[in-house]
Amino acid sequence: MRIFKNKTDLIAYVDALKSDNKTLGFVPTMGALHQGHASLIRKGLQQNDVVVVSIFVNPTQFDNKDDLIKYPRTLDSDVELLKEISEDNIIVYAPTVYDIYGNDVKSTPFVYDGLEHEMEGKFRTGHFDGVGTIVKRLFEIVRPDKAYFGEKDFQQLMIIKKLVEKHRIPVEVIGCEIYRAKDGLAMSSRNTRLQPDYRKAAPFIYKTLKTAKLKFGTKSATSVSEWVENQFAEHDLLDLEYFIIADVDTLKTVKRKSNKKTFRAFIAVYADDIRLIDNIALN
Repeated sequence: MRIFKNKTDLIAYVDALKSDNKTLGFVPTMGALHQGHASLIRKGLQQNDVVVVSIFVNPTQFDNKDDLIKYPRTLDSDVELLKEISEDNIIVYAPTVYDIYGNDVKSTPFVYDGLEHEMEGKFRTGHFDGVGTIVKRLFEIVRPDKAYFGEKDFQQLMIIKKLVEKHRIPVEVIGCEIYRAKDGLAMSSRNTRLQPDYRKAAPFIYKTLKTAKLKFGTKSATSVSEWVENQFAEHDLLDLEYFIIADVDTLKTVKRKSNKKTFRAFIAVYADDIRLIDNIALN
């Protein structure tokens, strides 16, 4: 397995692959890899000759410095997990902050036609500028044919598709369904930081989403939202930050249901100081 720490060497290697007409998949990650990441990588290997996995904790997308400091960094175990998937057809790009940003560690402002102002954009100042900055730079370095993103971060997925469209980046962005633990909790690198009581409580998030989906068939969006808020108000360990039912195309909160539109429910919850997000298709 080839591991690159700087973009110059990676670019040269990618040039050689492309000269051999190899197709290239890409899975950008912040490390602390788990089976959710593995599912993206396996899909990439099914559709491409080689998959590049970037492992980089991007400082410009954290609005909370403590979250950045606490974010798990587990490169050695990440590489071992990747070797179990494929030793021959995976390339690791694990750059330093300097290799990506030089001495100018800041994000570039992006406009995503309003997608950036909904949900996460309301609660995490500058987050999607940071996401756009790192993803655009990684696309320019790796130059993949296809890139894979999980639907757990559905708003991020939609924003990256908009980024590619607006900047005419020649990559196909593919969304992959949420990978869940057996108890329903959406897989996340942050899950490893949950204390036992909170980890035991966390599946309540997905359980609530599933019930909300059933209720959405007969109830208004407002009444479903109120029901979810009441469920968490009565929970001892989990604190609801937001629950929103949105149009999947605009990500704007639904005011009135329509058979002509597709809706999705989005949720953010604090388990102690750890923030968990999830979502579910409603129709």
